[in-house]
Amino acid sequence: MIFVTAACAASVTLGASLVGIWLVRGSTAAPAAWWAAAAAAGVALEMTCRALGGLTDPAASASARLMTVSLACCPAMALLGAKRPQHVVWQAIVASLAVVLAMPAMSAAIMRPGVPPDIHPLGRGFLALLLAVGWMNFAGTRHGVAAALVTVGLAVLAWPALPFTTAEPARSAMLEVAGCWLVAAGAVLAAVQSVLLPARSAAVTRLASRIEAPFLALRETLGAAWTLRIAERFNDLAEERGWPCRLSFGGLDAGGDPADVAWQRDAIRAFHALARRFASADWLARHAGRPVNEQAGAPAEPPTDEERTDA
Repeated sequence: MIFVTAACAASVTLGASLVGIWLVRGSTAAPAAWWAAAAAAGVALEMTCRALGGLTDPAASASARLMTVSLACCPAMALLGAKRPQHVVWQAIVASLAVVLAMPAMSAAIMRPGVPPDIHPLGRGFLALLLAVGWMNFAGTRHGVAAALVTVGLAVLAWPALPFTTAEPARSAMLEVAGCWLVAAGAVLAAVQSVLLPARSAAVTRLASRIEAPFLALRETLGAAWTLRIAERFNDLAEERGWPCRLSFGGLDAGGDPADVAWQRDAIRAFHALARRFASADWLARHAGRPVNEQAGAPAEPPTDEERTDA
């Protein structure tokens, strides 16, 4: 009966993942959200089988757990390749990773029926590394607590496959349930933060609305790995072209004359060219703040030709 609770927790995670698919639509984080939904469905299926009395054999139980944990590592790996146009092909690499991680389970089922999977120490270490990378990518964002909850929950579920553990140690059913609910709590917290508290720029200038607001949204969607790269490329262009602004992980630091719109248009164009490698024009417009002119009551400036093309 206790595994019914774990299956419910996995179903909650699946629901939060489906919300995430809707929230990240138009960005290259969409495949990662689909992988997360697939992993949640896999855990729900495993826990349902346990609740119905299946997977009583230790070898079958260990193999099923290794396969679901392998699938759960795919979202973090998918985000590492979230750059157009290779983000589509990257999903084949992610799928290959899941197969490689789950290979000991498949090998045991085919070659040594009734024997738990023998996971190589390198495989155990790589699994732990993927869990750590998934957490570190969002540790500095507003989703840091949610990422920590998900990582701890996955570590609890993946414990038999982590370094310095046996293939199938005696596990408490309550520990299984705790791991599932930790993952569910992190997934729901991330979804609630994204829906109720979307990333927004505190400034109301046109420059902040067109650069800082979508940049912060990208930070919360993709994590630190790619947004730091975007900031680095943007700052290189800013230094080269003499713009009085810089991007950091916390947002945009802009100076200069607010009435000088020439360099601002150039900066906005450059940022959108960089951001379009990760999100569509509709996504950028959806996450931009309200564009206003620095002069009170003045109409917003018309879009450039490049911006019309992007739209």
